[in-house]
Amino acid sequence: MGFLEAVAIFAAGIAAGTINTVVGSGTLITFPVLLAFGYPPVIANVSNTVGLVPGSAAGAVGYRRELVGQRRRVMWLASASVTGGVIGAVLLLSLPASAFKAIVPAFIAVALVLIVIQPRISTWLDRHRPRTRTQLGPLATLGVFLAGIYGGYFGAAQGIMLLAILTLSLDDELQRLNAVKVVLTGLVNLVSGIVFIFAAHVAWAPAALIAGGSLIGGLIGASVGRRLPPPVLRAVIVVVGIAAIVHLLA
Repeated sequence: MGFLEAVAIFAAGIAAGTINTVVGSGTLITFPVLLAFGYPPVIANVSNTVGLVPGSAAGAVGYRRELVGQRRRVMWLASASVTGGVIGAVLLLSLPASAFKAIVPAFIAVALVLIVIQPRISTWLDRHRPRTRTQLGPLATLGVFLAGIYGGYFGAAQGIMLLAILTLSLDDELQRLNAVKVVLTGLVNLVSGIVFIFAAHVAWAPAALIAGGSLIGGLIGASVGRRLPPPVLRAVIVVVGIAAIVHLLA
C-alpha cells in the first residue's frame, strides 16, 4: 500500500465516521474508496464494516447525554439490531460474491435516493410523528430487525432507515432518537464485524486505517458535525456513491 493510498483511506474513514454520526451512510464514502484501490467488492465491504466500528463507538460516547433515560429502549432495540446484523453478515458470506456485486449497485442507488430526499423525509416524519407514544410497537421492532439484516449485509443508509422508523414510532426529541440510531448502527457493525473476522477475509491494513479515521470522525460528528451544512454532506455522498455504481457496473 502506497502513502497516498493510505492517506486517502484514512481521510475517507474520518469522513465516514463524521457522516455516520450526523446522518448515516458513511459507507458510501469508504466502500467506493476501497473499490477504487482495487479491493474486490465483498472484501471491501467486510473490511469497511470492521473499520467503522470504532467510529460508531466514538459517536455513541459523544451522544451519551442524549442517551440518558433511554436504557430500556436501547436494550430492547439492541436485541433486534444484533440479531438482524448477524443474519445479514451470514447472508453476505453464504451467498455468492457475484450476487453481492450484482445487488450492491441497486442498494447504493436506493441509499443515494434516500440521501437526496432526506430533508423531505424529515419534514414528512415531523408532520406525522406520534405526539404521545413512548413505547415501541411490534412493527417498529420488526423494522429495526430488518434494518439490522440490511446493515449486516451492506449497511449504507441503514442510519436513515432507523431514524425514520424511530421517528415514526416515538414522540421524542430528534437528537435523542439520533443517539439511539448511532448505538444501533454501531452494534450492527460490531456483531457483523465479529462474524467477518472469524469467517471472512479482512484486508487489515485498510480496515485499520478506516478504524483510526472513523474514530476521529465519530468524535467530530458528535461534537461539531451537527453544524456542518447538510447540503454539502449530501452532495459529497451522492458524488462518491455514483462513482461507486459506475465502478461496479464497468
